[in-house]
Parts: sequence; structure tokens; C-alpha cells
Amino acid sequence: MKAALHHFLRQFGLNDEEAQAVTAQATPLELPTRHILIHQGQTAEHFYFLAEGVCHACYLTEEGRAFSKEFYWEQETIIGFEALTTHGHSPFLLETLTTSRILALPIRLLTQWRTQRHPVYTALLERQLTFKENKERFMLMYSPEERYRLFANNFAQLDVQITDKQLASYLGITATSLSRIKARQDEEKGLKK
Repeated sequence: MKAALHHFLRQFGLNDEEAQAVTAQATPLELPTRHILIHQGQTAEHFYFLAEGVCHACYLTEEGRAFSKEFYWEQETIIGFEALTTHGHSPFLLETLTTSRILALPIRLLTQWRTQRHPVYTALLERQLTFKENKERFMLMYSPEERYRLFANNFAQLDVQITDKQLASYLGITATSLSRIKARQDEEKGLKK
């Protein structure tokens, strides 16, 4: 698990010695499905490298509704940049959706990189910004049906690991609308055979 983090850090410009020093600070976690890593409103003490599994970040309302923010899968970092930059609490809940192997890294390391304007911090931030830009374009430029089709084509492995309710929320539609979209696509597939 630490070898995967080491390789990831090397891709972001750390030399072997720097990557080893960071990896040495990582705490391995083997977590069950639906384990909460951070509650909404809690102060983050760690950021994470997801070695194996799928995680989900969502916003919770006082009425008990959940809005999917993001899904994270293997070989990805999970960083709450908003809380980091505002010195605030996590605006979202973060949980595992599958059995997951995760490396927890101290948030002070990320804070140190930010203060030093370290290239790895910039690279992680730019990566997150790219993801956000892609999601914004995804939500604005495509119809709900197109969004579902793109998601299903690009993230087929996630489609079987998340609930329709979570997926619908991520796509910005209701679970009923998602069900109708899936039914129409199943009909189309049946006609094409």
C-alpha cells in the first residue's frame, strides 16, 4: 500500500528521499464499507490516499437529504481544500462505499506544503481544480441522459458500487429520473439487438 503512495508522490515531482519521508508518516487503515472518515462539520486531522476501494463525499442537509459531492477510487488523494484554506470544518461527510485500504496522512503536512508553496501542493491543487472544471462542464453542457451515459461509459466500475440514489444525486437528478433514463436506455439496447 505504501509503495503505491510512494509511486504516486514520485509522479508529482518528489524525489525518492522526499517520497520516502512522506510515506513514513502515512498510517495504513483497512476499513469496512460505510465507515465514516470525517463527519460534516468536523475538523480534518488527515488527508487520504485511497489505495483500494471507493469513497464518497456528500453534503447533508438538516432535513436529512444527502447530495453527492464526489466519488473517489483507487490511487487517488482525498483532500478537503476548502477547509484547509479557510481553516474551517469539513463542509462534507466522507465515507467508504466499499471495503477500503487507505493511507491517512497528517493535515499538517499539507499545511506545510501550502505555506512553503511546495510544488507537490501546487500539483495536487491543480489536479483538484481540473477535476472541478471537468465536473462543472459535465453538469452544464450535458442533459441528464447524456450525463448518465458518460458516467456509465467512463466509470463502469463505480456504477455497480454505488446506489442509484447516490448516482442520481451526483448527476443532479432524482432517483426516479435516473430510473426512467435507465429504462429508456435498456429499451434502446433491446431495439438494437
